[in-house]
Amino acid sequence: MNHTTLAASLRRLFAGGLVLAASPLLAQDAPPPLPATAPMQRVEITGSSIRRLAAQTSLPITTMRAADFAKQGLATAQEVLNAIPMNQSSEVGASAVGAGTGGRSTADLRGLGGDKTLVLLNGRRLANHPYFADSVDLNIIPIAALERVEVLRDGASAIYGTDAIGGVINFITKRSVQGAAITFEGYEPWANGGGNEQRLNLSGGWGELERDGLSLWGVLDWHQQSPLRATERSFSQTGIRPERGMFEVSGTTFPANFFSDLGVSGNPLYPACQPPASVPLPDDPLCAFDYTRFVDNIPRTRQFSAMAKLNKKFGSHIGSLEFVHGRSTNTSQVAPPPLSGIGVIMTADSRYYPGNGVVPAFPGLTGEPLDVSWRPLETGPRKSFDASITDRLLASLEGTLAGWDYNTAISYSLGKAKSRFTGGYVIDQRIIDGVGSGILNPFGIQDAAGAQYLQDSLLLGEYLHARIHSAAIDARASRDLLTLPGGPLGFAIGAEFRRDRAKYFVDRALAGQASSSGYADASDQAGARSIGALFSEVNVPLIKDLELNFAARYDHYSDVGGSFNPKVALRWQPSKQVLVRASFNKGFRAPTLFDLYGPQATTNSSDTYDDPLLCPGGVPAPGANPNIACGQQQFVRQGGNPDLSPERSRTYSAGLVVEPLANLTLSVDYWNIRLKDQLNALAEQTLFGNFEKYRDLFVYDAAGTSLLYVLAITDNLGEVKTRGLDLSLAYRMPKTRFGNFSVNLDSTYVNKYDYQNEPGGPFTENAGRYADASPVFRWRHNLLFSLSRGDWSFNLANRYMSHYTDQNTAVAPEFFNKVGHYSTWSLSTTYSGNKKAEFTAGIKNLFDKEPPFTNQLTNFQLGYDPRYTDPLGFTVYARVTYKFN
Repeated sequence: MNHTTLAASLRRLFAGGLVLAASPLLAQDAPPPLPATAPMQRVEITGSSIRRLAAQTSLPITTMRAADFAKQGLATAQEVLNAIPMNQSSEVGASAVGAGTGGRSTADLRGLGGDKTLVLLNGRRLANHPYFADSVDLNIIPIAALERVEVLRDGASAIYGTDAIGGVINFITKRSVQGAAITFEGYEPWANGGGNEQRLNLSGGWGELERDGLSLWGVLDWHQQSPLRATERSFSQTGIRPERGMFEVSGTTFPANFFSDLGVSGNPLYPACQPPASVPLPDDPLCAFDYTRFVDNIPRTRQFSAMAKLNKKFGSHIGSLEFVHGRSTNTSQVAPPPLSGIGVIMTADSRYYPGNGVVPAFPGLTGEPLDVSWRPLETGPRKSFDASITDRLLASLEGTLAGWDYNTAISYSLGKAKSRFTGGYVIDQRIIDGVGSGILNPFGIQDAAGAQYLQDSLLLGEYLHARIHSAAIDARASRDLLTLPGGPLGFAIGAEFRRDRAKYFVDRALAGQASSSGYADASDQAGARSIGALFSEVNVPLIKDLELNFAARYDHYSDVGGSFNPKVALRWQPSKQVLVRASFNKGFRAPTLFDLYGPQATTNSSDTYDDPLLCPGGVPAPGANPNIACGQQQFVRQGGNPDLSPERSRTYSAGLVVEPLANLTLSVDYWNIRLKDQLNALAEQTLFGNFEKYRDLFVYDAAGTSLLYVLAITDNLGEVKTRGLDLSLAYRMPKTRFGNFSVNLDSTYVNKYDYQNEPGGPFTENAGRYADASPVFRWRHNLLFSLSRGDWSFNLANRYMSHYTDQNTAVAPEFFNKVGHYSTWSLSTTYSGNKKAEFTAGIKNLFDKEPPFTNQLTNFQLGYDPRYTDPLGFTVYARVTYKFN
């Protein structure tokens, strides 16, 4: 891209609302300038309702071409968005292992949460994933159909709706496809183990809209990734790291620990605890279970998407019919079920009672009943299957009528999700009966009768099903009203109506048979709402090179009321080398239907804790069972809350773009976001870390002898304040005999990220440190070196995240850790000299960089953080496309 003057560069930089964010995937797809004799085309811009000339807008948008991210081996929408530094954190399928999120993947601009990042397909909404109902599952985006991705880094509640607080991600598909093509991609990690990937997609189309008045095209895309077990990588294979002060284990183990009526606790096989899964405790005659060894670092995933679009021209009008289908599945595993605190009692009548001849005797036992804490390893890890399906049918009509550019559509979206037990879960009552009757041996390998009894005790089937329906109709129109000294005054007006319904079905008869299911006491829920909106926008060119943009939107929710959200933006170009911009906007996000009505489920905590009443300071209270109360995973109850209030936000931004030299463009944008009444659940570490403050949320049985659960449902927690800078650099060297060389840097610096866990409470600092549930990186960047020479192109890319202070909640002060920076490089080359075929080969994680150690306990994977780092290591990939036309 040649930058001879700032005016020329800005026409490209800001085409489609584009601000240069110099990443591997940037703004090089700006529409080419039209011939001087042809009138400039008015286009629709992400972040605006006004159709305008491409060179006239100044919104902070990063554009990524599908052709570019395909060359770099970014196989999923999640990987593409992880290449954006302002995407501070994300939820991926790996971090969903054991977390009950249905394997979804989400984006999180500015670290405010995926629920405050609006995801669109061709400018309109898809159905959110039914679980949580707050964000689109990125796994169902039809990657093979994309032309580009536009990321609006500014709040857009006044344009798209109240939930666009953190920004907007607009996936834009191809306008047409000529002929047919087939593409195959393969990814193979160099290290032993799983994690390899394959992708196959087919595309085809017929007709040229301008020539034939009709066009039709479609895409089919299939992708899968094999599982990677925690034990297949040294940095994640165990929760026992004495050199790091980490000893994350469970007292529910195999062979089983016991607690007698007379207060004796122990393990009859101690110290032979069957390592490496079970290890002896150093100070007590008990075994401890290393549950980390049974977790998936990456679950088995499969995605299938399909898209078809028919376009028909009617004079100056274009009608379209579009269908999108996406299906994503996730199969994951965690440790065998912890059977503890559910009444697994062994009496002296059992032949497996310690000292009765099969199991060794234990000192101090006199035949009293034993409360057993056991994991039946012979049933295998708990395995679950999650599937989500999204369908959207959209009919649209656009064109020009009486001087107005208009666009209207009607759509129906359906999101479905289901979860199923596929192995490892057992029926509690059968285990209670089997141990009580002497059939099962919790201290050793089962005999033939016991093994068959365990197999007959497996709990299989679908336990949760959810649906979310969204029917919508919208219309908007824009035109120039009059001519001011600076140019035409643009005006837009529009309206939208949407009806959302959500239903959650729990098979309580099935899930209630296993306390480890998490849904043993959940119940069906349902909710619905209607949303109506009116919005308008005015673009005022006061004088040449100085314009103001005003937008406002009123949304009304049938269940939580209405909100008026204004926005004002300024664009000023005082010289050919300088452009200045600024904006202010307000936002409002209503609680989702899941926030209000989602089933409340009781699940195991991801970390282990001492019961604050029954094991204060790690010392069991008189009569308390230490195998349940001390250093164990505790029950946490999560789910909907009908008493929630909406979130509200204010966002300020200011930016500067300069071109000090030809072919060199620099930009810096300041952003400041304040969010009130944040909707979230208190982190389990916060609850257990301050029992006195949150005592009312700890629910015990009537006798006070057992912690039933800790209440951590969604609530309005308080304020979030964050600010920082987006910085970018783009430099293209003059052409040399070696080819065209360019350098692009895209980065984000977070100066502040503070939040409250309750309204009016103290602020917790999160920037540069792990606070409660996640870190916020102060600095992230993506750096790209590119060389194009004839039919060949080469890319060398670097992704960097700065260090931060670790969670450090479960280690002694002498083991407090600072997580090191994480920097990975990738290399790729593409050959496009054949008219029929294009070939790409590359290496991801070129220097085989392992994730830095962290003692975080928020995820089930330990030793590293799966949300931000790559457990695969050095990975080779290849991509070939063959065209049939």
